[in-house]
Amino acid sequence: MSIPPALSRSLQGSIAHVTGAGSGMGRATAEIFGTEGAHVAVTDFNGESAEAAAEAIRRAGGSAQAWALDVSDAGQVRAVTEAIAARFGGLDILVNNAGISAFSPIDSPDYDAAWARSLAVLLTAHQLTIRAALPWLRKSKAPRIVNIASTEALGATSRDSPYAAAKAGVTGLTRALAVELGREGITVNCICPGPILTGMTAGIPEADKATYAKRRTALGRYGDPAEVGHMTVSLCLPAASYITGVTIPVDGGLMARNA
Repeated sequence: MSIPPALSRSLQGSIAHVTGAGSGMGRATAEIFGTEGAHVAVTDFNGESAEAAAEAIRRAGGSAQAWALDVSDAGQVRAVTEAIAARFGGLDILVNNAGISAFSPIDSPDYDAAWARSLAVLLTAHQLTIRAALPWLRKSKAPRIVNIASTEALGATSRDSPYAAAKAGVTGLTRALAVELGREGITVNCICPGPILTGMTAGIPEADKATYAKRRTALGRYGDPAEVGHMTVSLCLPAASYITGVTIPVDGGLMARNA
């Protein structure tokens, strides 16, 4: 019986940048990285939320620092990425989690604005952060990129074409960059969360959530942000070195159901 090669499942000492980490899935992901021993760069449009998340990681014994960041601003992205690398001595992992909710009927007078904002924050920002991180990822022993999309990229909801189009673009960007960067050992993967208990879904009445979850998901419930975070962190392990270009729904079985 042959012994499998030794592949590390430890993130101790790794340097991870999680965008949109001030709340929800981003915060849960950042906190899991912290408990796994990674140095965590917590960024968020809301600087106070980012600092609160970083402080929570530090109180739990982890290593974290916060920066305010508008991911749609190329200058800010470059400056903050450079600051992260200077603070921690490099960058190994990039998680593109920052997002917004953007629903608009196609004939709405506000559609053009919703479209432009969706593409800027949900798609263009991903390539901005990746391009800014590449110089350091190329020096890493286990470089990982995880893009957070949505099951709306796989099956849309009425009046969400700006959001769905941007999220579908993320899955295409993921595949293309996995192919382009694969020979350098940089893995690029995508996660599509389904119905998750976050700030974006907080306004939905609980009765409506329960009805939707029982009707649409195999597990009959909304997911917890940490359940997405654990999958994200798993894709960033050194041992996840042969997984790239994939899109993984974390949706309680939503995409598996026909009815």
